[in-house]
Amino acid sequence: MGLNFKEIVTATMVLFAVIDIIGSIPIIIGLRKKVGHIQSEKASIVAMLLMILFLFVGVQILNLIGIDVYSFAVAGSFVIFFLAIEMILGIQLYKEDSPKTASVVPLAFPLIAGAGTMTTILSLKAEFQTINIVVAIIVNIIFVYAVLKSSSKIERLIGEGGISVVRKIFGVILLAIAVKLFASNIQGLLN
Repeated sequence: MGLNFKEIVTATMVLFAVIDIIGSIPIIIGLRKKVGHIQSEKASIVAMLLMILFLFVGVQILNLIGIDVYSFAVAGSFVIFFLAIEMILGIQLYKEDSPKTASVVPLAFPLIAGAGTMTTILSLKAEFQTINIVVAIIVNIIFVYAVLKSSSKIERLIGEGGISVVRKIFGVILLAIAVKLFASNIQGLLN
């Protein structure tokens, strides 16, 4: 019980890959061009609060509708699996309406704290201590904020090819995580 560096690093990497803020740079730049200004601070804080709130009350919400954490974690492993496939193959399986404004709604939710992130948080809760997940969320939000603030600089620095490579690398990591998540929770589900 308590802080565990290995758990923090693993949870941070998993959330970093799922949030995929680097892969979202083209979307962020598109939003900035459409509406002129992105509220980085507001989007980051709201996304963090959503994630932490879901970490603490997500299980209760599931219990309310009669679903256990193992079932959710196995379902989450499928969501993460398909997100990874999208990242690796550069295809889009899930299509969303393009946002109209760059405020809390398209950025904090669903871009940063979307369904994939929420599913991942509950899946992580089945394996890791809550405090380590909270630290991982905070570390990711700091990174998200930095990326939102400097998205145009990052785009110029690594270019479109660089963004594509980073997405593929994290896609493979995410795929391995999905397999591990499935394997470790399917036993609990079957018992």
